[in-house]
Parts: sequence; structure tokens; C-alpha cells
Amino acid sequence: MAAFIPALFPPTPPLLLAPIRPRLPRARIFGLMKELNERYRNFFQDVYEVVRQIPPGRVSTYGAIAHYLGSKQGARTVGWAMQAAHALRGDDYVPCHRVINRLGVLTGKQFFGSPTAMQEALEAEGVPVVEDKVPDFPQRFWDPSTELQP
Repeated sequence: MAAFIPALFPPTPPLLLAPIRPRLPRARIFGLMKELNERYRNFFQDVYEVVRQIPPGRVSTYGAIAHYLGSKQGARTVGWAMQAAHALRGDDYVPCHRVINRLGVLTGKQFFGSPTAMQEALEAEGVPVVEDKVPDFPQRFWDPSTELQP
């Protein structure tokens, strides 16, 4: 029986060590993170400035705002900015309830205080909402690329 054990467990090859990569200093990593955060913060502020200009009774889309700001693929980042905007109050208030998806659906409603808060805010401005969708979306669509001067 002992003769079969070596066949079942062949000898292990010598341990191969991966080459050691130089690590970035911790200060450099934090500097890069701060730079990235600052870049996002600046983009978020640009998003907030555009959203504040959407008139009551009109709606815009994540993609239209991203396109206006020069980031055609940045609709998701605009969504992140809208999610972060809920904490802003007073002079920094952002009417993020006026930003919906490209099909007219209230996709950001889960980030409001209640499931119907976004719908209630839009209806208070005269925007009808039926089954979480703006039925006359094409007529109420506010495109910053055509409405704002560059």
C-alpha cells in the first residue's frame, strides 16, 4: 500500500516566486485618489448647474445632460451625481426629480425619501406620471444642448 502513495502525491515543484513589483508610495496613491475625487466633484458640480436650469414642468435625461457636458458615455455618472444630490439643501438644492431616463421612466425614484416622492414632486410641477412614466415625455423633454447657450 505504501508503494502507491508517492504515485498519488507526486513531489511538488520548487516554489516559484513572482517578481516583486515596486509599490507606489502611500502618499502618491492618496494623491491620485484625491485627484480622481476632485475630477468627479467638478463633473458633479457641472451636472448640478445644468439640472438647476431645467424649468419646472419640464424633464431632461441622464444622457442628454452627459452629452451636453461633453461626456457622451457619461449617463451613469450623471445618475451617480443625481444620487449624491439628495443630500444638498438650501442654496445648493438640485431638482433631481426632473431627471429621468431616455424612455421617460422614473428610474431614480428609489433614491428619494419614499417610493412616490419623485412622482409627487413632478406632479406638483404639473408633469403627469402614469405607472412611473411621463406619458408626454417628448413634449416635456428639455435638451440642454438646444436650450442652453454653449
